[in-house]
Amino acid sequence: MEQQRGGPLSGVRIIDLTSVMMGPYATMILADYGADVIKVESPDGDIVRAIPPMKTPGMGAMFLQGNRNKRSIALDLKKAEGRDALLRLADRADVFVHNVRPAAMARLKLGAADLLARNPRLVYASLHGFGESGPYAGRPAYDDLIQGLTALPALVGRITGEPRYSPATLADRIVGLNAVHAILAALLHRDRSGEGQSIEIPMFETMAQFVLGDHMAGRGFEPPIGPAGYSRLLTEHRRPYRTRDGHVCVLIYNDKHWASFFAALGDGLPEAQDPRFTSLAGRVANYDLVYKWLADLLATRTTAEWLAFFEEADIPSGPMHDLDALIDDPHLAAVGLLQTIDQPGEGPVRLVGPAATWSATPPSIATPAPRLGEHGAEILREAGFGENEIERLTQAGALVAPIRA
Repeated sequence: MEQQRGGPLSGVRIIDLTSVMMGPYATMILADYGADVIKVESPDGDIVRAIPPMKTPGMGAMFLQGNRNKRSIALDLKKAEGRDALLRLADRADVFVHNVRPAAMARLKLGAADLLARNPRLVYASLHGFGESGPYAGRPAYDDLIQGLTALPALVGRITGEPRYSPATLADRIVGLNAVHAILAALLHRDRSGEGQSIEIPMFETMAQFVLGDHMAGRGFEPPIGPAGYSRLLTEHRRPYRTRDGHVCVLIYNDKHWASFFAALGDGLPEAQDPRFTSLAGRVANYDLVYKWLADLLATRTTAEWLAFFEEADIPSGPMHDLDALIDDPHLAAVGLLQTIDQPGEGPVRLVGPAATWSATPPSIATPAPRLGEHGAEILREAGFGENEIERLTQAGALVAPIRA
């Protein structure tokens, strides 16, 4: 029986030809929203399956996090039978999403024109490294490369003296989020007009938009009126502040915050009358001075003392978590962000669930991440394949049967 469950996208079927992180993160969100996401894997499976730690081969921790609520079919698309099976699945789909390089999709005759000719209502989403109209078109791309091209390591190096990538798959996840809203907008258009379409979500351009929204600065004018770069984000003193026994995170941001801060200190400090501290224009011109002064002051008390101080003054602040503190944060426990489910063959696993709350159609974690090819025969039956056809696909090596747990 076709998968039907709650959520705002219940009834939407997505053929997911993505792997690694960017695409699977996007389709995970759509699956959490209730879409029936059919994860089409190669006979070897998504490479993320092999990233440890894991209890069972092919079921790595990162794969479990990013592929819940999906069904898996393993097809060899280099075989004509596998490609034909995929086309029949796409004929019944609302969305087809992939992160395969365009030249490879063209060789397989699985490009947008090929699929839209068969299913004009299809939303065909391509997640590429670079837009197809530019000189970088067709180049391979991963998160680290795109971070580098969009100046993020250079910005870190400008502050710390050494360029570094973000210790999170920042580009993959930001581009994945952009893919989600692009797909949803295209579905809305399709439902209003009956017209499917091809959409391209390029990593480089998407991340350039993300970074330059902060840092165009003076180069946003013609002719430029100053250099690129938002000075508040680039001062070396913008960091978690060291206290007597640890660190504290605080942002004394607007004039009201600074007035409350100085009032709570109550020492008649000269800085309380200094426009370099008390006015936005003064702070913008003197971020290094202001943040260095603040860093020196915060080193004089304990973290607990400062957190109590800032809470009383109604100034945004919090502790600096490490990963374990984040996982064990009492607020996350209270709102139920981390959910424990039973993963067949693995036992209980903790997954990071949807963050938003909905009054009528809440997203949910309904099913665990699939074994490679776990739902292949089931998916093909739903698409009208007979048992003899399924057996022929298996015998030809075009359909890979799942390894039994």
